[in-house]
Amino acid sequence: MAGKSTGLAWTTLSVDSSAGSPEAIKNDVQSFQFAMPRAVLDVTGVDKSAIERLLLLADFSITLTTTAINFDASPSFWDVFHDVPTTSVGRTTTLVFASKTLAPEVLYTDFSVTRGQDGSLGATVPGVLQNGTAPSWA
Repeated sequence: MAGKSTGLAWTTLSVDSSAGSPEAIKNDVQSFQFAMPRAVLDVTGVDKSAIERLLLLADFSITLTTTAINFDASPSFWDVFHDVPTTSVGRTTTLVFASKTLAPEVLYTDFSVTRGQDGSLGATVPGVLQNGTAPSWA
């Protein structure tokens, strides 16, 4: 990746359906955020005048947002996530940007649909790391 990049034109944003089929949903997602934090353990002794920490487990979380559910698309945001409340499966979530790939296994925990006062129909789907494998870019 040469030089600086904007967040425009992601190559891939796909999420497995509950049946395990990867579905490209980048056209239906208007925004998303993800984090890859590490837990820390405070091991500061009474002999220190500043905090001493050790890095612990890695984690991952993501929230996908659509501002218009397109029921005509195949697959649509609806097709991929409508069964989140009734299924308990990890879903590979693949993000590709500037030839860098991140593909953690994710448990999606909610499918929150919002009908705005203006009549708009959107949804938010949060997810967390599923399988104990630290997320990493390839």
